[in-house]
Amino acid sequence: MTSGEKQPIIFCDFDGTITNNDNIVAIMKHFKPEGYEAVMQDTLDRSISIREGVGRMFALFPSSMRDEITDFVLQHAGIREGFGAFLDYLEAEQIEFFVTSGGIDFFVDPLLKPFGIPADHIFCNGSNFEGDRIEITWPHPCKGFCRNDCGMCKVTVMERFPADQYYRILIGDSLTDFEGAKQADLVYSRSTLTEQCRKLGVHHVPFETFTDIQDDMRNKFKQEVL
Repeated sequence: MTSGEKQPIIFCDFDGTITNNDNIVAIMKHFKPEGYEAVMQDTLDRSISIREGVGRMFALFPSSMRDEITDFVLQHAGIREGFGAFLDYLEAEQIEFFVTSGGIDFFVDPLLKPFGIPADHIFCNGSNFEGDRIEITWPHPCKGFCRNDCGMCKVTVMERFPADQYYRILIGDSLTDFEGAKQADLVYSRSTLTEQCRKLGVHHVPFETFTDIQDDMRNKFKQEVL
């Protein structure tokens, strides 16, 4: 399955997209580490960067809480309807699927493990538990023209796959997906990303489940729009 001479490729957000909830927000509201509220508000207000905000919030936790936090996410995150079947569809159509997540490896990887996504197709932030406090690491920072300091730069990941060779499809739900959405050929959006795309005139297809996306993609390919 190709789009003209271009190969379709998918970049998919994790928190609030693959999962039903934003896991970082859920972690903070459940465990309530002292001082998190002010840092979270500064992050949401964009008075500090996402990278700085997330790093500071997780530093409020002792490293000894790693397993407790992971168990909480595994129990409460919830995978969005149709995700497994969507991956099967992409495999059958030989479309590569990449996770581009602002989440942290110690809960992203366990949640995705049942789906067999190759490790080199999962881009997220890292973690270090060797010190007294949880340290977030940033293996995929902003490069080039992107200056958002979001920690895990989705635009930088997408740029590894040139627009003249790939038909780039982005799936997401939040402002952290918007810069990538502006670079994509096709955007599937929900929540805040839908609002932002509407506001700034970026073409998008709203969705609620991965079944919605699968149906739309199948229809587009059938009509040779892709």
